[in-house]
Amino acid sequence: MSKGAGERVARVERKSRETRLVAQVALEGGERVEVSTGLPFLDHLLEQIARYGAFDLRLAGAGDIQVDPHHLCEDAGIVLGQALSQALGAREGITRFAAAYAPLDESLARVVVDLGRRPFLSYNLPLRGRVGSLESEVLEEFWRAFSIHLGATIHVDLIRGRNRHHIAESAAKALGLALREAMSRGGRGIPSSKGLLG
Repeated sequence: MSKGAGERVARVERKSRETRLVAQVALEGGERVEVSTGLPFLDHLLEQIARYGAFDLRLAGAGDIQVDPHHLCEDAGIVLGQALSQALGAREGITRFAAAYAPLDESLARVVVDLGRRPFLSYNLPLRGRVGSLESEVLEEFWRAFSIHLGATIHVDLIRGRNRHHIAESAAKALGLALREAMSRGGRGIPSSKGLLG
C-alpha cells in the first residue's frame, strides 16, 4: 500500500513460530474490508471493528489454532494495533478521545478510548465458553494486545447482555465507533496540554 502526501495508510507483517499475519489499513476508507485468519468468529469481530471504524482493512494470515486460538487472537491485536498506530503517525490534529455505545439485541456495550500513547486496558466483558470455534476467554488477549500496540487507553464495559455472540459483537462495534471518532481529524497540532503524547 503506497502512501501519498497526507494519506494515513500502513502495512504491518508479523511472522513467528506460532503465527503469520499481514495487516493493511487506510484510515480514509471504510469501503474495503477483507479478513481471513482461520478463526471465523475472530474474522467477524475484526470486520465489525473496521466497518464501524470507517477504515479499510485487509488482514490475512494463519496460526497454530490446533494448539489454541490464544496466539492468533493476541497477534491479530498486535498487527491491527501497530498498523493503526503507524497510519496515525504523529497523531497531530486527531480528536484523540471518544466514547461509544453499541447495542445488539439484549446486549449493550460501551467503549471509551484515548489515543494518547498511554496503553491501558480495563476489560469488563464476562465472557466464558465458546462462540463457534473460538473460546471467548481469549478475546481479552486481543483487546490487551491491541491497546498496547495502538498506544491507547481502552475501557470496555458490558452494560447488559446474556448471549456470548451478542456481547462480543456489540463490544467490537462500539470499539469501531469510538475509533472512528478518536482517529478523526478535528483540530491542529498535538492534542495534549503537554505538547506531546505519552
